[in-house]
Amino acid sequence: MADLGLQTYRMSVEWSRIEPRPGEVDRAALDRYHQEITAVRDAGIVPLVTLHHFSQPSWFQGLGGWTSPHAPDLFLRLVETVVEALHDVVTDWVTINEPNVYAVQAHLFGEAPPARRSWSALRSTLRHMAVAHCRAYHLIHEIQPGARVGFAHHARVFAPLEARNPLHRAASALDRALFQDLLADALLGGRFPRLLGRQPDDVVPGRHYDYLGLNYYSRSAVRGIADGTFPGVPVNDLGWEVYPQGLVEVARALHTRHPGPIWVTENGTADAADAFRARFVHEHLAAMAGSGLPFERYYHWCFVDNWEWAQGEEPRFGIVALDYGTQERTVRGSGRFLSAVVRDGGVTRATYDEYVAGQSYPVGP
Repeated sequence: MADLGLQTYRMSVEWSRIEPRPGEVDRAALDRYHQEITAVRDAGIVPLVTLHHFSQPSWFQGLGGWTSPHAPDLFLRLVETVVEALHDVVTDWVTINEPNVYAVQAHLFGEAPPARRSWSALRSTLRHMAVAHCRAYHLIHEIQPGARVGFAHHARVFAPLEARNPLHRAASALDRALFQDLLADALLGGRFPRLLGRQPDDVVPGRHYDYLGLNYYSRSAVRGIADGTFPGVPVNDLGWEVYPQGLVEVARALHTRHPGPIWVTENGTADAADAFRARFVHEHLAAMAGSGLPFERYYHWCFVDNWEWAQGEEPRFGIVALDYGTQERTVRGSGRFLSAVVRDGGVTRATYDEYVAGQSYPVGP
């Protein structure tokens, strides 16, 4: 990262490493995180630390996980432990990554642990995650008044598959409200919609964020509750539409409801051949630059090829290629492109001609 000149790095801490058993803190694990983050800072890179990124201890799940009314208190215990241990090397925090994705995958589609399809479980999970974020926001500021705190909100453009079909239009509006807007209102504004139950006694309506964290990847063609893709559009290796202007569309919608600086906490694409990633990044950055919105940061997903929660190791999102057998890492052309953008403070004509001009997207059926 330092060799590429990257200025920021988003990482996570793992709850089960820090608290392997209820109330038992592994100080060696915290010390290891402190050492790693110190090394990042010493390289001139600003860390952004996520406190919950989908995974959690088995003992927590055994108590009901996020469906339990005790979940916020248990999470707050972790937050206090981590922030007390790392506040001298971390100023920027993500409380929870994509609570909407976590809840929907676990309890609507049943495609992620605990894979329990239940409307009541979905509702209680979203409610308790929202309570946990709001309370964590204030707890972190009590420990570290100068901290910057938010959550990473997954947002996509929901568009009717057939624009003239009233059912498709209604479904897209409903998907957007249920998947994105209502939950964001609870986490960011502390105002709980009826869908999530009564207003919690321990959450006061008001601002519960210092920045708007936004994870954006694609647009969905809607005719019902499941995702779809428009025919004949540019797509990535997973068949997701490449729709750069959508980043601005979702950012503007969120910023209108909850004004504030915008941090793109995730944006990237699956491209094993690195055949169009530089173009993808360029077009999203260009959309941001021309939007007039207060974008402050851009975190590319991801630095090195990773394990995707739903697709495993097959998709390749990294600007650094990883050989899973040997663990050898190789900087891709898109990594050199992003390095040049950081170095030059933008995309020069020479950089565009070298990395972007010759690239094109596959087109879906």
